[in-house]
Amino acid sequence: MTDLPANVRWQLWIVAFGFFMQSLDTTIVNTALPSMAKSLGESPLHMHMVIVAYVLTVAVMLPASGWLADKMGVRNIFFTAIVLFTAGSLFCARAETLNELVMARVLQGVGGAMMVPVGRLTVMKIVPREQYMAAMTFVTLPGQVGPLLGPALGGVLVEYASWHWIFL
Repeated sequence: MTDLPANVRWQLWIVAFGFFMQSLDTTIVNTALPSMAKSLGESPLHMHMVIVAYVLTVAVMLPASGWLADKMGVRNIFFTAIVLFTAGSLFCARAETLNELVMARVLQGVGGAMMVPVGRLTVMKIVPREQYMAAMTFVTLPGQVGPLLGPALGGVLVEYASWHWIFL
């Protein structure tokens, strides 16, 4: 992949980072739920909505992402996905109620749902066919590491900072 133009390598790094963040976010929240519940004044039993809102939104929006990319352009939708995911993350970090947190997770889920499939389309469009598998390996590997790091990183951030930091 070193023989790819610099702008293509840069785009691959952005896609890889997006894959990492999306996959990390599916597991980093789990260890923070008790701390979130306490901070928000909620029962820990009500906190399942924080996870369900994200996962359900991803599941519902995933099929639409390819259609949107076809209609509005791969780069436009991938950029929109990053913006929505980042905005959702910032809103999660600033949430003061469970309802605010759940709504922010829905926004995050919309961005996350578009990031992976449209990221793959991006790779397919910018990389020559003979280098496609190497490029896909490069961008998907961080996505495989995210869920492994999520629980531990979430625990460390909650222990030494606060649950808000898992979204930043």
